[in-house]
Amino acid sequence: MIKGRRIMLVLFILCLLLTGCDDNTTLEAMENIAGALHSSEVISYEITREAAGEKADLLTNTYNTNSVQYALIDHGRIVISGQSGRNDEQGQRPLTKDTLYGIGSTSKMFTTVAVMQLADQGKIELDTPVIEYVPGFKMKDERYKQITPRMLLNHSSGLMGSSFTDVFLFEDSDTYAHDILLKQLSGQTLKADPGTYSVYCNDGFTLAELMVEQISGLGFTSYIQRYITEPLHMGNTKTPLDYPDTAKMAGLYYSEYTGQLPNETVNVIGTGGIYSTAEDLVRFSTIFTGGKEKVLAGKSAAATAQDEYKTPLWPDDADNSIDYGLGWDSVNLYPFSEYGMKALTKGGDTTLYHSSLVVLPEQDMAAAVVSSGGSSTYDQLLANEILLQALKEKGAIAEFKPEKSYGAPVKADMPESVLQYSGIYGASNATMDINISEGGVMSVTTEQMPDTPAQIFEYSADGTFRSTDGNTMISFVSEDNGRTYLWNRQYILVPGLGQTALSLYNAEKLQPQNLPAETKEAWIKREGTYYLLNQKYTSLMYLVSPSIPLNVSERLPGYMLDKRITGPDTAVSELQIPGANGRDLYDLTFFTQDGVEYLKMGGFILVSEDVLKPFNFAKQSTVTIPSSGYARWYTISDKDGGKIIKVSMPANASFAVYDEKGKCLYFSVIGGKEEVVLPLGGAIVFAGDAGTEFGISAH
Repeated sequence: MIKGRRIMLVLFILCLLLTGCDDNTTLEAMENIAGALHSSEVISYEITREAAGEKADLLTNTYNTNSVQYALIDHGRIVISGQSGRNDEQGQRPLTKDTLYGIGSTSKMFTTVAVMQLADQGKIELDTPVIEYVPGFKMKDERYKQITPRMLLNHSSGLMGSSFTDVFLFEDSDTYAHDILLKQLSGQTLKADPGTYSVYCNDGFTLAELMVEQISGLGFTSYIQRYITEPLHMGNTKTPLDYPDTAKMAGLYYSEYTGQLPNETVNVIGTGGIYSTAEDLVRFSTIFTGGKEKVLAGKSAAATAQDEYKTPLWPDDADNSIDYGLGWDSVNLYPFSEYGMKALTKGGDTTLYHSSLVVLPEQDMAAAVVSSGGSSTYDQLLANEILLQALKEKGAIAEFKPEKSYGAPVKADMPESVLQYSGIYGASNATMDINISEGGVMSVTTEQMPDTPAQIFEYSADGTFRSTDGNTMISFVSEDNGRTYLWNRQYILVPGLGQTALSLYNAEKLQPQNLPAETKEAWIKREGTYYLLNQKYTSLMYLVSPSIPLNVSERLPGYMLDKRITGPDTAVSELQIPGANGRDLYDLTFFTQDGVEYLKMGGFILVSEDVLKPFNFAKQSTVTIPSSGYARWYTISDKDGGKIIKVSMPANASFAVYDEKGKCLYFSVIGGKEEVVLPLGGAIVFAGDAGTEFGISAH
């Protein structure tokens, strides 16, 4: 039987060659056939196909996912491909295997492959300082000279996090964030000595993107086309600089805004800006399953899967979804570790797109899931389920492993010494209050969300605290760096989609400090809401998060959020948390310009709500963007609430209207209305290039 199938496949190859199919079609068919020949038997995967469809429908019907696309590859052959959900609002463009999705940070694996290719060619040495390859790279902190390409790829560079000014834009491929990165970094310090520990860092991959461009002499888009997507026949993988046909993009929606949105561009391509399909992503996965040595040497592909996260500052081994390799989020993904299988994963989340790629290198299999709405966690769970079902259907595993738990707490007397762990703990831009009673009950509340009920954990005989359902286990760890961490281990069950696991240092204990009365008073006066000023008129920020609240910690004197106040106008973020909760740190600096006080927060400039004034909406009025280019914010007074306005403006401008709770009611980049009703107690913002003039009529 097997011999007969081989003869038929060889005859099919000859038929393809003789009938004059185009090169890509022939090559793709031959690759699929080669994958089939590699297996002792071609499996139909009917059970897996049905299960994948049902779970994809569950995502789109239950888990706030607009649409999802998925694919499974086995020994180079795409054996399952499907999609679920809604696409365009009018229902004129059905979802297909060729519908494009933003893959967010899964793009980082393309950057990783590019760096490793250049290493294969001897043009990069992973442990040579980056300054040897990017001469323009400089920082205020002299330790930057120690940063190596390896540290960029395994998140241990010590860079603060994300320089994301004008990154997330609507249908705008502006390269500003890429172009200005070196300037942004030149004014920054490091959060830790390079190589000390791994904490997720976007800027490291944008810097790696610049390094690839510097060494190759090609723009990153051109590089990945020539050396990755074309050799792998990934015809549906694009970047914003390819200007893809928006009619081929998955429809985007936002839960708090009515109607379909324009396409989202993420303009740090090597960090999170690539578009692709599930089928193209599983083609990409063949680099790591030993099938594409011409694209990347096998030893280099294998090197990406090493335990790069294992530095002294990392929690002890536990089931987890975050264990960094080079580029990979995890090189030991749960639940595949339960089956004795090595599993690699990379996920991505932009504002509106999400993705996950899960690769089983030893099984020569991979699954990819991309979605509009939802989350990369949901996508990863779907990919996991597809792979597990396929492994069972082909006989590689006998049964599915049962769900795991740490077990309910075992009643025991708590030592008095444990009380010392009560206090305020900081994570990225957040603080939490840990209160431990003498009776062994621990409550956890978040200062920034005071209305959220406290999480309760009970002391257990093994010295940990556990949730009553046994799915969460917490302990405290004092590390050699003199810092104390809250270690959270958790099994998370998503009904119908399976279970994932996390093991992270969630937060670091912070110590209160006394401030001079004048400094304390200055910061208290600044409490309130702050509005973004320096985002481009096409920015998604005007839709989803145009303002942020800032409040001095009540329980932790001397802090604003996780940032230690260092003077009347400055506060610094000093967290050193490996993994994910110490990412994207930034300092706060207040400065005065032309009599107005502004807040600098990372690359963002903001202004207090106290500066905003009501706009007098007369029958005819104008607004002009100042020479600074800062957006113009106004409140809507009682006398203007309910008025209808019409705004005329040039193409390089936008305006948005918000209700009294800050929800965006209208954003002109999305459009759909000629006239807009002003909400009582709301706000309005005008954004554009310096000197842009808006004409406003009201009635």
